[in-house]
Amino acid sequence: MSDTRRRVKVYTLNEDRQWDDRGTGHVSSTYVDRLKGMSLLVRAESDGSVLLESKISPNTAYQKQQDTLIVWSEAVNYDLALSFQEKAGCDEIWEKICQIQGKDPTVEVTQDLESEEERFEEMPETSHLVDLPPCELNKLEEIADLVTSVLSSPIRREKLALALMHEGYIKKLLQLFKVCEDLENTEGLHHLYEIIRGILFLNKAALFEVMFSDDCIMDVVGCLEYDPSLVQPKKHREFLTKTAKFKEVIPITDSELRQKIHQTYRVQYIQDIILPTPSVFEENFLSTLTSFIFFNKVEIVSMLQEDEKFLAEVFAQLTDEATDDEKRRELVNFFKEFCAFSQTLQPQNRDAFFKTLANLGILPALEIVMGMDDLQVRAAATDIFSYLVEFSPSMVREFVMQEAQQGDYDILLINVVIEQMICDTDPELGGAVQLMGLLRTLIDPENMLAPTNKTEKTEFLSFFYKYCMHVLTAPLLANTTDEKPGKEAVVGTNKISPVCPDNFQTAQLLALILELLTFCVEHHTYHIKNYIMNRDLLRRVLVLMNSKHTFLALCALRFMRRIVGLKDEFYNRYIIKGNLFEPVINALLDNGTRYNLLNSAVIELFEFIRVEDIKSLTAHIVDNFSEVLESIEYVQTFKGLKSKYEQEKDRQSQRLSRYRRDARTLEDDEELWFNEDDDDEGEAVVPPIEKSKPEDDFSDNYGKFIEAKKAKESEDKENLPKRASGGAFKFTFAHSTVATNGANSTNSKTTAASPASPNSSSSKTINSAAIVTKAGLVGLVDYPDDEEEDEEEETASPRKRPRLGT
Repeated sequence: MSDTRRRVKVYTLNEDRQWDDRGTGHVSSTYVDRLKGMSLLVRAESDGSVLLESKISPNTAYQKQQDTLIVWSEAVNYDLALSFQEKAGCDEIWEKICQIQGKDPTVEVTQDLESEEERFEEMPETSHLVDLPPCELNKLEEIADLVTSVLSSPIRREKLALALMHEGYIKKLLQLFKVCEDLENTEGLHHLYEIIRGILFLNKAALFEVMFSDDCIMDVVGCLEYDPSLVQPKKHREFLTKTAKFKEVIPITDSELRQKIHQTYRVQYIQDIILPTPSVFEENFLSTLTSFIFFNKVEIVSMLQEDEKFLAEVFAQLTDEATDDEKRRELVNFFKEFCAFSQTLQPQNRDAFFKTLANLGILPALEIVMGMDDLQVRAAATDIFSYLVEFSPSMVREFVMQEAQQGDYDILLINVVIEQMICDTDPELGGAVQLMGLLRTLIDPENMLAPTNKTEKTEFLSFFYKYCMHVLTAPLLANTTDEKPGKEAVVGTNKISPVCPDNFQTAQLLALILELLTFCVEHHTYHIKNYIMNRDLLRRVLVLMNSKHTFLALCALRFMRRIVGLKDEFYNRYIIKGNLFEPVINALLDNGTRYNLLNSAVIELFEFIRVEDIKSLTAHIVDNFSEVLESIEYVQTFKGLKSKYEQEKDRQSQRLSRYRRDARTLEDDEELWFNEDDDDEGEAVVPPIEKSKPEDDFSDNYGKFIEAKKAKESEDKENLPKRASGGAFKFTFAHSTVATNGANSTNSKTTAASPASPNSSSSKTINSAAIVTKAGLVGLVDYPDDEEEDEEEETASPRKRPRLGT
């Protein structure tokens, strides 16, 4: 490789992170034997001594900056920089470095770097970085190249900005613009476009003050009309001076305020309309321009807010019935812009701004204009209302509750908002969506937790459900019939309740309302529960499962899913009583085998019930719909529900059989007692039993039983039990009140009859049963004479049979 000598300055970074000048010389890339590789060699131009000898390492990160700088690190705290006098020399050395490292010369960094910005920001000033040519027509191309070349270098941008501030250079350029336009010098105008655009990208507030002054700004706009990429120049000045009209709803007497408004509008026009959208690499070039506009808006709002007479006059005309529609439209648009500008204020200043508007009566004024027929006025009023709700929902809630307290129920601000949402004529319901979001903010309990007014949540929600909810749900109730399925209705049939009318716009509106109601279910547990149950609202909502618009059916299903998701037994009983799963299952069956969102959403609902083990709903679904759901086998949800149901039934049966087993165990104990010898044959003996009734009560019941049966004793002793058809003895269970009171009685020593000796004359059989009550075990003696009575009682009380059967 041949040596390429270029004039450079060598810099090193010292411990204080400042760049030290090590001298000026000529650089070359050559092979150095001592370093055993290609190296950068700089020899001093004064005496030829070596200023730098650095091997080009394959792993060293070199960075090219400002077209004339190459920077790299030789060690952890040893950074080097070469500042070239000419761009061409920098490019040649950069190509050599990239060639050795195997990189594309178009890259600016050969290896990944963490951050090198601090190094370049602190580079020393060098006299050759910026040298402004004379401001003459034949130098415009040179000036344009200079301005364009410095944009990639923060240091050179700063130097150029300082140079432009001297000797009124910008105003001289604008004078050349007038000359070029008069001479129709297209090439010069194109250069001036590049120059002015580059100066804007220098991002310096001091330059903006000059360029956006009253005597310069229109010439700046004129320069920006001659974009070289356009066939014909744009007519921005004509638009700003003739088309765009400044409207004063109330005359502004302050000349400074008027000038600030004009300037802000024009600068905003330059940023939004004239200048192209900045690329990723240019996105920070106009940050100061954005700040310039921002602070102008702050100043405008402050000046208007301080003029109390001006705002008072605006409000007076806005609410005056004599104000014509055109004037009112301008007043509302003014307030819309005013509120938009207020977003630039600091929080404390913005609070003061909205409090000023509230004191002047912005909410009553909005109530009037939101009910007007003019769509533009309503749209602007909605935007103003959104600013107020965003600022302070509590302020709006307090206003509407005061309206209700004054007895003005016919026109409540929230009802006006709901009606505007319902009556939105836009096919896409853009305004309705915006209003629905505002309503959700107003009824959101999360922003009602201010400690200054702890009763706000209770009071406002009570007010809303009393005075506003019926307005919100009116379209829903009007578009769904109130037919309840009769007893003959069959699951899976095509008998449906109509949705009328089922057009797209109505479906969108109902979907918005359902979204708001679903929000209420999640956040208003008490109020919405009463409303749903009193109005049978869920049944009406589920009519929408029949809509031809799937998104509306999904909204209805989502509403039910939120209700089921609460796992509230009040809701569950309401669903069961109304058989409200039927329209959901019908929708699933009507959907057929299509695998779509509706199918997945319905299955997810039942899967939730299965996973959460909501027993009441599981039993209801299996009892009523298991037959029609058995055919759905591509998921295990319904089989799982049936399995859960059967497991629960088994658990209940086991509990009941355990209960009965305990009773039989005690019965066996009693029979053992009967078989024991007793010396007093004619006397009944009651064994001591734990968990029995109190002794006195037991004795009284026992005495009453003896008296009731005393007349029949002798006859019963002689009678034998009746023989059943199978050759065994038939035993019966008594259900009399006396038996359940628990008397144990026998008048003789007894033995159990055995099938082996059924005819034993010495055997005396006594039919007995043991009954377990909450008070304990009670022995019972029954007699064959009572058999018919017992059978009658069993027929009359079938519910008792399962509990007493063995």
